[in-house]
Amino acid sequence: MNAAVAMEMLHNFTLVHDDIMDNADTRRGSQTVHKKWNENVAILTGDHLIGLAYSYLLKTKSDKTQEILKAFTEGIIEVCEGQSFDKEFEERKDVSLDEYIMMIRKKTAKMLETSAIVGALIGNGNTEQVENIRNYAANIGLAFQIQDDLLDITADETEFGKKIGGDLVEGKKTYLLLKAMESVTDEKDRSKIMNIVNKTGLSPNDTVAISEIKNIYLKYGIIDSAQKEIEHYTKLADKYLNTLSEGESKERLKWFSGMLMGRSF
Repeated sequence: MNAAVAMEMLHNFTLVHDDIMDNADTRRGSQTVHKKWNENVAILTGDHLIGLAYSYLLKTKSDKTQEILKAFTEGIIEVCEGQSFDKEFEERKDVSLDEYIMMIRKKTAKMLETSAIVGALIGNGNTEQVENIRNYAANIGLAFQIQDDLLDITADETEFGKKIGGDLVEGKKTYLLLKAMESVTDEKDRSKIMNIVNKTGLSPNDTVAISEIKNIYLKYGIIDSAQKEIEHYTKLADKYLNTLSEGESKERLKWFSGMLMGRSF
């Protein structure tokens, strides 16, 4: 339980600081910390959360405390590296899909991977079991982020808890935008895609442009492509999960995989 609390504290640390960097107004339907108070309060809140995360992790009773701390610390480092790539990619005009996958493997998948490794170590898993659960979580993380990219343009705003098209406004190099850069051939449509890339985003109030980009995604099968990638990584995750012994915990993780594929927020 203490390790689980530590992971949730770590997760919320990343969200508070991400919201500052993304200049996000809302998170989960509520005002972000830096909007409700100010950026200084938000930075300190994130710093405080990471300290609290370690304080809870150190309460964990295990013979593998050093390995657990190592995995947790490596997770923090990689998540921060992933965020730095994400911000760098916003400015670059030549990001590839391979680079994108590398970035989300660090920024998003590493968080789930760290959770899985820490849990497996506390559960006294052997080397093979820890590796399999790590691979399960890493692939689920990739599926999760591509699904998040997809929801940013297709979800119901009230249910999603944040504004639709936020990634386009920020000029984020999501799976959909990068796939469109590869796939869109019509000169007029391509000009609209490249306008986002060259100007590093859209106006927050330009709902017409956001709608036009969504239509381009539909026209060129970008939405379908994203859904296939989500399914690919989810199936790969389940392949690693199937190596583990049958039981209630395994069934819960199978449910988790399915829930992520069908989520709307």
